[in-house]
Amino acid sequence: MKKALTLALALTLGTAAAQSAFVWPAAWTAEQNTANKRGGELRLSAISDFKTMNPFTSAEADSIPDRMETGAGLFTQDPRNDEFIPYMAAGAPVVSNNNKRFVVKIRQGMKFSDGQAITADDWVSTWRIHTDDKVGSNSYDTFFLVGKPITVKKIDNYTLQFDFPQPSASALSLMSYTPWPDHVFGKAYREGGADAIKKMWGLGTAPSQIVSPGMWVVESYRAGERTVFKKNPNWGDWNKDSRGQELPYLSNMSVRIVADANASLAAFLAGQIDTVGMRNADDLAQTKKAIDSGSLKAFLKANVSPQATSQWITFNWNKAGDPAKQKLFRDVRFRRAMSHIANRQAMVQLALGGLGSETYFSVYPIFKNQIDAGLAAGAPQYKYDLAQASKLLAQIGYTKKNAQGYLVDKSGKVLEFTLSTNAGNTVREQLGRIFADEAKKVGVKVNFTPIDFNTLVGQLTAKGENRPFDAILLGLSGGSNIWSFGSNVVPCGTNLHSYNNPTDGKCATSQEQLMTKLYYQGDSELNDAKRRAIGSQLMKAEGELQPVIYLVGGNYHVAFNERLGGEFTANMMDAYYGHRLQALTFIK
Repeated sequence: MKKALTLALALTLGTAAAQSAFVWPAAWTAEQNTANKRGGELRLSAISDFKTMNPFTSAEADSIPDRMETGAGLFTQDPRNDEFIPYMAAGAPVVSNNNKRFVVKIRQGMKFSDGQAITADDWVSTWRIHTDDKVGSNSYDTFFLVGKPITVKKIDNYTLQFDFPQPSASALSLMSYTPWPDHVFGKAYREGGADAIKKMWGLGTAPSQIVSPGMWVVESYRAGERTVFKKNPNWGDWNKDSRGQELPYLSNMSVRIVADANASLAAFLAGQIDTVGMRNADDLAQTKKAIDSGSLKAFLKANVSPQATSQWITFNWNKAGDPAKQKLFRDVRFRRAMSHIANRQAMVQLALGGLGSETYFSVYPIFKNQIDAGLAAGAPQYKYDLAQASKLLAQIGYTKKNAQGYLVDKSGKVLEFTLSTNAGNTVREQLGRIFADEAKKVGVKVNFTPIDFNTLVGQLTAKGENRPFDAILLGLSGGSNIWSFGSNVVPCGTNLHSYNNPTDGKCATSQEQLMTKLYYQGDSELNDAKRRAIGSQLMKAEGELQPVIYLVGGNYHVAFNERLGGEFTANMMDAYYGHRLQALTFIK
């Protein structure tokens, strides 16, 4: 597919486009709001409570800052063709210095929810805070390439200059970070540095103090119950539909906290929330039954696309307090054995109801072109094979079992570890149980323990030589269809380099060094085919090292209450873009 780079390379004549509103194309929805119906609330759910309102310290997906960021960024991708188009930018960038310098004009007339103008200062201070390692931002790594910073400079109030250390296929995406208010965060940072930032916008902060650049701003928060967002009163000044009407049509969006994914489905079936992620065939069957019986009026479409997420197990290489486990987890034979233990076919059938696929690499299932290229290049897959798993474990020294049937070393110590996942995610809980059951068959004792999501994220992102976990089963979302590898996942020293995250950020193996090199080499390649070929080599290195054991990817299914209008056309729906844009959603 042609990607956004075409814009970056071809539109080098950048112009100060007319400072008009951004018009959301009518083609971005299958059902236009011709009657201009307004008001109402989009009702959503989450299985874990929020951790913070602070955009610089938040690490979890679908956080409060993530939701406020909707409708912010210099460029946005067109869901019809993947091309990047100017959004908060007034026009295409002026590109120079061998595709390493981008000068961007900012759309004038944009305001934060408190009425203050959005200007270049907001992008510069946001960049400066994210790149202060003392802040601990989850976005820190996205502002660096090959260990060197991307720099952001203010030319005037409505002009920015971005300088990259090398060309990047992801340049427009990387420049499209959310500008948080300089008059709030920049002021605090100049007065109190990183410590001041980390103290800001906790869950106890009054909603009246929260300032948003995007579509939504917090209206109320009740711990463990519900968060309500209201529309940013100034966002509609520069966001219009194709008939010139202000967006969004909705007045509010709410997120209710539920016990687990089963409770979320139950709320959807009862008409209490408007959309829910269909996990498997059972969810689809329950929903279809409710629709057929007339108890629920909803749109349901199964198997729309592969998912744009991953499910995996990572082993902690940084366990100085337990040298034996550290040595074990760092042994590639052990990790390959664990991949052989993972009965992915059973996981697809039992956890996903047969609606999914086995995965072996960090590339999301939806990016099929990259996966096919990697397999063609010889990227290995260590498939389910308990005999081979036993053989590899025997090579490490586990040749005998105790009376309980567990493998023991020469001193009689059982081969065991604790595997954690986030409680309430029923699919991951089932994946973990299947893995533990298969492991027991070869004599590996897996103590499977679901725990609180925020606690789990804290363990995963901890740095140091003695990080506080054995193994974690979790997933990632986000990512890009331009370069299908994570900027804060693959390179050594990045915050989601989950298996090896020491204080100094150094690689522990030559394969890690190779993967890091290939990551930056691929990102700097502006030709799609050549970039995909580099990605294939990266997949091969990743497959051989098995730093993370990838498990399964579900299919993406669409389900929403028919009271909602404004969804995509059926051919535009997929796991990458979803089934609608909130700006064009309305209550019928």
